[in-house]
Amino acid sequence: MSNISVKLSNISKAYHVRRKPHRAFLSGRLLGLFNSADSRHEDDRMWALRNLSFELEHGESVGFIGPNGAGKSTLLKILARITTPTSGSGFISGRVGSLLEVGSGFHPDLTGRENIFLNGSILGMTRREINAKLEQIIDFSGVEHQLEMPVKFYSTGQYTRLGFAVAAHLESEILIVDEVLSVGDAQFQTKCKDKMRSLTNEGRTILFVSHSSDMVIEICTKAIWLNNGQIVDISDPKSIVSKYERWANAEPSVAVSV
Repeated sequence: MSNISVKLSNISKAYHVRRKPHRAFLSGRLLGLFNSADSRHEDDRMWALRNLSFELEHGESVGFIGPNGAGKSTLLKILARITTPTSGSGFISGRVGSLLEVGSGFHPDLTGRENIFLNGSILGMTRREINAKLEQIIDFSGVEHQLEMPVKFYSTGQYTRLGFAVAAHLESEILIVDEVLSVGDAQFQTKCKDKMRSLTNEGRTILFVSHSSDMVIEICTKAIWLNNGQIVDISDPKSIVSKYERWANAEPSVAVSV
């Protein structure tokens, strides 16, 4: 049986950019309507990701680092099957649990308890399986007093606590976590870090985006540096963080090769 958890081959993602029209632009576009069946050109695209390829094994905890706009969140959305790539192919082995933004996957009018069952059902779990994890989720989240309240009345911290507790406990082989953990307090962050370590020890795969270099070094077994939608380097977290911070602290004119 293959130990590969995630495999991506030349994944790219482009978004079409709608430019503000002006007279010359409109004239060109009108002419283009007669010259081509497709009036969208390469220049109309913004590439969030360009030809990403990597393999991850079960039990790896991988941190993605890079400046804003590097493509980190777009990559996680593709891995979570929220959006589709423009080109390339990928393989993901097992259930995927994700926490990409506060309240993601929750219905605001449902209670915390109802959302736990909703998320479990989306992951393909039976009610019996969810019930078996229910007390652990409630205890970990620390929102037991708000559990019967619609989550639209939760604070950001309560949303995050319950969201992570659900994602981390509902038997997913792959857990995807974006920078959202940064909104939690120090005690909750410590619980999350301990939980992620225990999941990797159980053979789960963790995909983690953070601007906190310390958290990447502390939690992850591998790091991937992204810039301008491309992979700059893949290595152990300390090495990658050191290279990235030297680049980030260098003169703005210093280029990074990808």
